[in-house]
Amino acid sequence: MRKTGVSVPHEFEGKIDEFLLKKTIDYEAEKTRFSLISAMFSSAVTVIFIFCGLLNFYNSWIASLDLSFIVSGWLFFLLLSCCSEFLSVPFSLYSTFKIENKYGFNTMTPRLWVSDFIKTLLISTVMMSLVTFAGFWLIQWSPHYWWLLIWGFLFIFSIFVMYISPYVIEPLFNKFTPIEDESLKEKIVQLTARAGIHASRILRVDASKRSRHTNAYFTGIGKTKRIVLYDTLLESMNHDENLAVLAHEIGHWKKRHMLKIIVAFEIFSFIALYFSFKVIQSDALVTLFHIRTNTLFAKFLILAFIADILSFPFTPCVSYLMRRHERQADRASYELTRNSESMVSALIKLSKDNLTNPYPHPFYVTLYYSHPPVIERVRYIKGFSHEKNSP
Repeated sequence: MRKTGVSVPHEFEGKIDEFLLKKTIDYEAEKTRFSLISAMFSSAVTVIFIFCGLLNFYNSWIASLDLSFIVSGWLFFLLLSCCSEFLSVPFSLYSTFKIENKYGFNTMTPRLWVSDFIKTLLISTVMMSLVTFAGFWLIQWSPHYWWLLIWGFLFIFSIFVMYISPYVIEPLFNKFTPIEDESLKEKIVQLTARAGIHASRILRVDASKRSRHTNAYFTGIGKTKRIVLYDTLLESMNHDENLAVLAHEIGHWKKRHMLKIIVAFEIFSFIALYFSFKVIQSDALVTLFHIRTNTLFAKFLILAFIADILSFPFTPCVSYLMRRHERQADRASYELTRNSESMVSALIKLSKDNLTNPYPHPFYVTLYYSHPPVIERVRYIKGFSHEKNSP
């Protein structure tokens, strides 16, 4: 960034100045350094736990409690999950109240942060308890086909959570109210109707009580959607720009990106669970990692550790597909609105308001970026109007 980000990009001239560009670069650099420290700490804790005897001690202690198989498995993973949550607290606090505060994004109070943490911990505990109790019960009930049964259960459970989350979980954190701008509401209804979507509710969410970042999304099964616009988005953009942001989200739906992601994930999960079943049948993991007490829970944990490493080569492939989806959504958005100017204007405002890095390293983009770099997206969208004007 310091090498290439010394001048305002041509596409952003008149929209940002060198002072804002420097602030953007400083923000990205500080986030990157912090994420490196956080990742190194997380990796160090994992390596120490697995390779320095703590896993052996913990696994043997759980086994010594002489609980039932299902309760032992639940306790094994619940305590690890809680420890992970509490170890992340200092990093979450620093990110929220130091970095986000410094660059003018954080609006959260310490009291709200504590409230969110407690709610998140309780919700994750309930969710994990449901999954672990059901999973270990299926293993006990069908020792030879549990991998298939767990795959089916997790698929149904994830769809169920996707359905209830907007109505049960999200209202625990935010207040949702109908948007008051009737003119914008009418335009959104017309836009969704052209896309073949029925907008069941068009809502404003009070995201500004936590952050000044902007966004919009919609949820729902089938063609009936619940549209949610951040209050920060409504305040910073005009009607056409809001419609452009929403049209991009509709573009994802029209191209069935979520469905494709779910199908790909379920195929991968099916294969992964089958291979997990095969590996766990033997005692190779217990022997390799010198685990004194042979438990299924320790095998699962070690397998997850190995799988996390083995899955890394697939990261650029997943990132590429996600970036491809974003380009398709941009194209679908233009086909729906025929307004590339508002699309570009909205994207530049989003980039400016969120201090998006305009000069990411190409290799880092290849590995991790789920969206094309903002300058690349702006140029791509501007090309739509050239296509319209070409003979």
